[in-house]
Amino acid sequence: MSTLEMIEAAADRLRGHIRETPLLTSPFLDDLAGRRVLVKPECLQHTGSFKFRGAWSAISALNAQDRQRGVIAYSSGNHAQGVALAAARHGISSVIIMPSDAPQLKIDNTRALGGEVVLYDRANESREEIGESLATERGLTLIRPYDEPQVIAGQGTTGLELVRQAAEMGVKQGDVLVCCGGGGLTSGIALALEGHAPGLRARPCEPEGFDDVKRSLASGQIQANAETAGNICDAILTPQPGQITFPILSRLCGPGLSVTEEEAMRAMALAFLRLKIVLEPGGAVSLASALFRKEKIEGDAVIVVASGGNVDPEVFGKALEFLT
Repeated sequence: MSTLEMIEAAADRLRGHIRETPLLTSPFLDDLAGRRVLVKPECLQHTGSFKFRGAWSAISALNAQDRQRGVIAYSSGNHAQGVALAAARHGISSVIIMPSDAPQLKIDNTRALGGEVVLYDRANESREEIGESLATERGLTLIRPYDEPQVIAGQGTTGLELVRQAAEMGVKQGDVLVCCGGGGLTSGIALALEGHAPGLRARPCEPEGFDDVKRSLASGQIQANAETAGNICDAILTPQPGQITFPILSRLCGPGLSVTEEEAMRAMALAFLRLKIVLEPGGAVSLASALFRKEKIEGDAVIVVASGGNVDPEVFGKALEFLT
């Protein structure tokens, strides 16, 4: 189980290896949301998403012998790139299992960062089974994308940063909206908030139709998605909340929020226009929630964790059409 102490230890190991991303503001977004909006752009993190934090945390926590044998991960793209780069910077090999329908940019980037990519059909094959099999066969350490204590600890460093930054900007109460797939980032941030900013509350944000965390929190039991593909927010499409993450989410998070694909695309366009940052659809659902679900948010300010920016040019071009 991940703890605040693990997050703080991960922050020590990550120091000097990650970028501290800022909190960005725009009066135009404030007007749309009806409150102050503070955006933490993890799209500016190494490899274009927060996933590098968890990857570095998990790999740096391995003992030397296990680390030298190499690591394996499964991911639609952002965890893939994070693990590939973290492994390369540790001087070890990485094998990454990716869905064949993942954005080509993410597949190409993972290979360019040194990862050996193994493609699979996410509609008919289990990435977990493939990962376990290859890990056993090659003696590799599996770095899970969210249901892994040291990965959660690494993602939680995002929360440590935003707590300090928000306090400097006079914000100590309000909702913290987090793009949520399996819940690693959301649960890590929630633990950091519990320990250092109890006035801030994490809330998971998801695409409509793939809102398993929102439904799970409402029911008190883990709910699965009927499908695991077929939405533009590919970065956060997971079967269900994690066994490790869900107890943290259910204990610490407020109600989940969900948005449409169009709303995610509009948020991408507005982030580009008003903040000058590039977001992918899955990394923009938190901002979309702040802008288009404002009646479900409490407080005079809201913090938005924009989790990633690895988007194909064609998709980004379609998002920008919403500005016309």
